Amino acid sequence: MFSCLLLGLLALFFFQSSVSADHQGLSPENLLVITAATEETDGFNRFMRTAREFNYTVRVLGLGEQWKGGDVARTVGGGQKVRWLKAELLKHSDNKDLVVLFVDSYDVIFASGPEELLSKFSRLAHRVVFSAEGFCWPDQRLASKYPEVHSGKRFLNSGGFIGFSTDLSLMIQQWKYKDNDDDQLFYTKIYLDKKQRAKFNMTLDHRSRIFQNLNGAVEEVVLKFERSTVRARNVAFDSLPVIVHGNGPTKLQLNYLGNYVPSAWTFESGCGICDEDLLFFNEAPEEKMPLVYIGVFIEHATPFMEEFLDRLTTLNYPAARLRLFVHNNVVYHEQHIQRFWERHRARFPNARLVGPEENLQENKARAMFVDACKKDPECDYYFSIDSDVALTNPDTLRILIEENKSVIAPMLSKHGKLWSNFWGALSPEGFYSRSEDYIEIVQAKRIGLWNVPYITQAYLMKGSVLRSKLSQVSLYVDEGMDADMVFCRSIRDQGVFMFVSNRDEFGRLVASTNFNTSRLHPDMWQIFDNPLDWKEKYISENYSKIFEDENNFVEQPCPDVYWFPAFSEKMCDHLVETMEHNGQWSGGAHKDERLAGGYENVPTVDIHMNQIEFEKEWLKFLKEYIAPVTEKLYPGYFPKAQAIMNFVVRYRPDEQPSLRPHHDSSTFTINVALNSKGIDYEGGGCRFLRYDCQVESPRKGWSFMHPGRLTHYHEGLPTTRGTRYIMVSFVDP
Repeated sequence: MFSCLLLGLLALFFFQSSVSADHQGLSPENLLVITAATEETDGFNRFMRTAREFNYTVRVLGLGEQWKGGDVARTVGGGQKVRWLKAELLKHSDNKDLVVLFVDSYDVIFASGPEELLSKFSRLAHRVVFSAEGFCWPDQRLASKYPEVHSGKRFLNSGGFIGFSTDLSLMIQQWKYKDNDDDQLFYTKIYLDKKQRAKFNMTLDHRSRIFQNLNGAVEEVVLKFERSTVRARNVAFDSLPVIVHGNGPTKLQLNYLGNYVPSAWTFESGCGICDEDLLFFNEAPEEKMPLVYIGVFIEHATPFMEEFLDRLTTLNYPAARLRLFVHNNVVYHEQHIQRFWERHRARFPNARLVGPEENLQENKARAMFVDACKKDPECDYYFSIDSDVALTNPDTLRILIEENKSVIAPMLSKHGKLWSNFWGALSPEGFYSRSEDYIEIVQAKRIGLWNVPYITQAYLMKGSVLRSKLSQVSLYVDEGMDADMVFCRSIRDQGVFMFVSNRDEFGRLVASTNFNTSRLHPDMWQIFDNPLDWKEKYISENYSKIFEDENNFVEQPCPDVYWFPAFSEKMCDHLVETMEHNGQWSGGAHKDERLAGGYENVPTVDIHMNQIEFEKEWLKFLKEYIAPVTEKLYPGYFPKAQAIMNFVVRYRPDEQPSLRPHHDSSTFTINVALNSKGIDYEGGGCRFLRYDCQVESPRKGWSFMHPGRLTHYHEGLPTTRGTRYIMVSFVDP
């Protein structure tokens, strides 16, 4: 009995010694990577990029051939790959030193180089090693026949295996099945046959030393940032796999990992792939620039519509190479479309405008516009933009085209919020899920090109991709689903990558939830929801120069009376028009029921801000724009920016032409001129009696600021013609 055991141990020792001897001196020169691909998809190009990074020698089987291996993403199949491999390995069947690595390509990336791969293969001490996973596919009935595994994954996966060419060739010559039969079942049956498993000295990479299959193991895999590279680390087995395979439903997780592994983005170097395969048109004449179809979608009432439409005309791109399509589904915005069209008809002579009267649903409008590009062989790109997008970078189109991606979106977010136009991950149900890097991408703490599962509101697509991979796909229409969800699912299902770029500042998203179109100029109320857009529209373009060039943009016409730019002309006009539209002007009498005491000592013909429900917004304006000026001009005083009396005054020769001398019930007062002397009225102005100083030519949009109590006793000078409007606020009463 002992002698039999001893003989068995000796046989095992000599067998392992033989295997070890076979593995000694494995050289990258004797390593051949074989993969299968019928077309150069985004996934294939990513695979090849990582292979080139580590100088792998790759032989691609099947390029340009028709795929007959079945729909392997949803069911069994893949036998065509085995047939190709069988023929290829016959060429190498006598090369005893050659090691062959076979991997899929569309959903695989390399994380390390040939030296590490061969070292780990050698340490496993088998001649053929298959990757392993936690699911028994495609025949679960075979699970019990697998050898027991005390640690690691038990079941074979055919998406990656490595071995000596002589053994692999001999093993795969057994294939005699159809192209759409299952490749994994074929390899599984060989592995489960004890005699064949011993004959080919096969094992599985149970602990993911070489191969990491993500299906069933997503929670086990994290990113490990090294000095100049990034690895996928399996925390369950504390391993650093050489090859990462997004098998089954884990394609999106592989895309996430592929945004970093092996050097796509690192903390040391940032984006390592952003400058690859770029297109440049710096020297191209205008007539040679790509033809871009632009689809504009106004599907709900949106603030700052005039500005949105005007930005289409400021794109740094030849107008002759643009084709404009506009779908407006909002009656309120017909006035904006009409004014835009009257001004810019000549710029877009071939534009197609679809209004609410046509009752065209959003998804069908989107499908119609993108189909126009599909059907036009000269359409190079299709750019879709929603009315929620404030595209402030005029070079956006050029930048996105130069990135040379099938589908790419400019990263946009709501000001001061994490709400953006992309998702970093999806939930199991296919809805929003926050990826680990989402916040850092939105906040531009990580800058690069990011392969993501969902984009919306603004994106560029290649016309060539629309006419090839997506030619037979319904991109927007599917009953029961929103158009954006259908779009992204359709793109993902075709294996086309969607990128979002935060390499440049492109603009922002506009919030429209609280947009009330019942008001005459509803944009005025957007100071809270869209503060940047509000500032651009309603604050003087010279306001910031108060703090940069005080000598030229702050005047002092009287002692402690300062004069500075505050409002844009549009704010002045909108405020006056809103007051006149309201029409509830006071009579200029002492009795005033709007006041707590019911009595006004120095009455004017006016409308208070609370009468137009604008007081909250006005106080925000005081805090954001007046308080900083006050602190600068009156050092040592820190305003609370509180005010009870905020009102627009109207002066007319036949109504109330002037105002008697008085003090204001304020710490300081602001007085903004809302229209222009010499154009809208004559006369007017303000006289400070104590200093015998008066200002007779107030500038539209400029504000006076002066102390209210004790020192600055003042009067309103008579308006002799027309109508004069001023905005007055008694601050910190």
